[in-house]
Amino acid sequence: MKMDMYSIISDNPVLAIFRNVPLEHTVDYAETVVRGGISFFEIALNSRDGIEQIKLLRKHFGDSCMIGAGTAITVDSAKAALDAGAQFLLTPGTPLNVLEFCAAGGIMLLPGVLTPSDVAVSLQYGFRTMKLFPAKSVPRGYVKALKGPYDDTNYIAIGGVSPANIGEFFEEGYAGVGMAGGLMPEEIVRNERWEAGAEYIRKLLADSRLPGREVRCHENY
Repeated sequence: MKMDMYSIISDNPVLAIFRNVPLEHTVDYAETVVRGGISFFEIALNSRDGIEQIKLLRKHFGDSCMIGAGTAITVDSAKAALDAGAQFLLTPGTPLNVLEFCAAGGIMLLPGVLTPSDVAVSLQYGFRTMKLFPAKSVPRGYVKALKGPYDDTNYIAIGGVSPANIGEFFEEGYAGVGMAGGLMPEEIVRNERWEAGAEYIRKLLADSRLPGREVRCHENY
């Protein structure tokens, strides 16, 4: 199914989340992340320059990286993100009008879920791969428990993922993780130490021991 994102997450298990990255650092920050080994991005729409950042990154990378829009909580915000060039969307919850809009248009979406009821709603609209948020709030074994009755579902963990615990989420059975503040130290961005940032991310990925996965940038989707 075109709108299901499992194969993309399997190839790109770490999602780099842009939240309040200064506009002037957008391209340098993203280039640093790509050099570090990640080419899968979420731009938070409730960041001040979210729409402009989507436009910048799509123009800069073309189709060589996946650029998505997060916090798409209304159909209007979803449409604005898609018009700016977003290739997929994420929601923090399960707004029915957004799920219906994406399902009708065959738009790739990672709906935000926390409960079995959220999972059931997402499946009703055809979305089998979901964003579990906030992932740090659920106990160990939670994803495996969800996959008991919903054995054809997959999850990306977002909310509370850090360099210290990233490996634990893969051990728990998540297909991928999303990282915002923990992806790169603030002082690296503030001082524009981009090569140090790329090395930091390379080490993070190496230490995370992503099971059976190779982080790479696709040329086309």
